[in-house]
Amino acid sequence: MHEAKVFNWLEFFGLGDYPNHVLMAILVGAILIATTWVARAQLSAVVKSPGEGLVPESRLTYRNFFEIVAESLYKMTENVLGHHNAGTYFPVIGSLFVFIFLSNLLGVIPGVLPPTENLNTTLALGVFVFIFYNLAGLRANGLGYLKHFLGPIVWLAPLMLVIELASHIFRPLSLSMRLRGNIMGDHVVLHVFSGLAPYLIPVIFYGLGVFVAFIQAFVFCLMTMVYISLSIAHDH
Repeated sequence: MHEAKVFNWLEFFGLGDYPNHVLMAILVGAILIATTWVARAQLSAVVKSPGEGLVPESRLTYRNFFEIVAESLYKMTENVLGHHNAGTYFPVIGSLFVFIFLSNLLGVIPGVLPPTENLNTTLALGVFVFIFYNLAGLRANGLGYLKHFLGPIVWLAPLMLVIELASHIFRPLSLSMRLRGNIMGDHVVLHVFSGLAPYLIPVIFYGLGVFVAFIQAFVFCLMTMVYISLSIAHDH
């Protein structure tokens, strides 16, 4: 029943032949592009009128909402990666957070499967993080970064190499499976209770869905920052 509901929603727009997660990812990308365009327009207005954007508005607006989110996320990045590295890696962390959070939120819309419920999407995100933090480690430490795969004791190097490789390979898998599993579970719970009690009761689970969407995006980015921090450390 769950699959048929989503299929009919796509058929309504003549998109039944396309993978759901691809269409939803494109939708999230379009939303982000539109958001960037609006933000640039507002920023241009502030630049043309010096002093206008220095004092925050008394009410919650489109601009200061995203300023609050960006500032909070940047402070967290500073706490994990340090002041000097935060500016370098924040654009990637921020982009991951916004994309994952918006993707998760699509699951709150009835009849829509979020792209992060599909393993193809979450695994792609995990592999991206895996490649990125290893490249960051090579950039920060050069070829010396590879030494930590061998461990501190020479005669244990073969064993440590196997252990370290297994550990690093497991990271993108754990990131992708955790994100997909939690979003899929939340979406199933919301769907079940919406079917059993279509009025009032599902509101509670819609609020829970928004909370889960935020927490899972937060956890994914936090783990990404931890992996980057470990890779760029100079004590390998």
